[in-house]
Amino acid sequence: MDVSIATETARNTTDLILQFRDVRQRTEDITEPLSIEDFVVQPTVEASPTKWHLAHTTWFFETFLLEPHVEGFEPHSDEYRFLFNSYYNTIGEQHSRAWRGLISRPTVDSVWEYRRHVDNEMEALLRARGDDPEIQRLVRIGIHHEQQHQELMLTDLKTLFGKNPLYPTYRNDLEARPHHRVQPVSWFEHGGGIVEIGHGDPSSFHFDNEAPRHRALLEPFALANRLVTCGEFLEFIKAGGYEIPSLWLSEGWNTVKELGWKAPEYWKQTETGWCHITLGGFEPVRLHEPVCHVSYYEAEAYARWAGARLPREEEWEAVATQQEIAGNTRELDYLHPSAAENGGGIEQLFGDVWEWTQSPYVGYPGYAPLEGALGEYNGKFMCNQFVLRGGSCVSPVSHLRATYRNFFPPDARWQFSGFRLARDS
Repeated sequence: MDVSIATETARNTTDLILQFRDVRQRTEDITEPLSIEDFVVQPTVEASPTKWHLAHTTWFFETFLLEPHVEGFEPHSDEYRFLFNSYYNTIGEQHSRAWRGLISRPTVDSVWEYRRHVDNEMEALLRARGDDPEIQRLVRIGIHHEQQHQELMLTDLKTLFGKNPLYPTYRNDLEARPHHRVQPVSWFEHGGGIVEIGHGDPSSFHFDNEAPRHRALLEPFALANRLVTCGEFLEFIKAGGYEIPSLWLSEGWNTVKELGWKAPEYWKQTETGWCHITLGGFEPVRLHEPVCHVSYYEAEAYARWAGARLPREEEWEAVATQQEIAGNTRELDYLHPSAAENGGGIEQLFGDVWEWTQSPYVGYPGYAPLEGALGEYNGKFMCNQFVLRGGSCVSPVSHLRATYRNFFPPDARWQFSGFRLARDS
């Protein structure tokens, strides 16, 4: 082998090992403020225990990297193979998602031991075969998969503490969020036309649901320059928005009545006004920060009340592609949406909150899921869900792209989800 090629190969392998170590460490850093009791509880069906996240992300590397690529490799435990498989039917049976909080055994210490075992095996594999393109591809999927679970861990911990009547604080040392007034909404006009949508660079990472790149015809439209704020959403509440059936989709109205929604998730009305639960504790709602933890139904109803609509995902991407991928992401360490900076252009496209779009989650023209078990990662969920874009305040910035398509059912509120308005021009 040419010396320069060998050197480059070694450098790439070292970089991949460092990326693997980094993502595994960042996951563990999230658990630092927790007590042992916090690792096991499952507050809702949507939210998984922290212990389960730690084990499942480890199971992912064991199942998709070590088993098929290490000769004679034996799984750490057949029980783990069952307990920590999320939804991969091709792999085998899974423990029910609704009962993950009942897994008091294996212990938290056993899960830490599992992580150490798999980490050591993974590093040995990468040192031996880190130049293999297929192994590199699978490791990158595993890294981004673990970043998704880092978001979910923080989201689920907020749910856990939010359901606790004592409202415990996850962290007392979060960075102080900017505290200022935002200007009234202005509109970013787009002339429409034929645009290219989706991921088209095979050399950079993306999930299969972001491809193939394809053309879309857009009518002229405008996007709000910033996200809808808590103060603006409070006006919707004061106007009786949760009591006016004509504002709501039929299923949304039924959900509001059935679940008794009267405000976003985690909002509580107190003697001094509206407060809400954050990862930094129980605090007053700041009117100029983006509204968060709202469902698609609530976002759509507000948009209708405001005489606007939600963006289509193609519109959002056509604008976001021209913007820098930067914003209030996990690196700022607010772990909560912050007020727009009033910079004059379009803002908050990345970070703060995952933005609901009015687009159903379906495959792009020509879409094909990955072959094998990883084909279950995205494709089989393309039913009864809506696309969200942009990332949130608990997303790592390295995880975000203008083409990234998140997706949730329309009644989901536990995620850091908000929205901006759009309108036809």
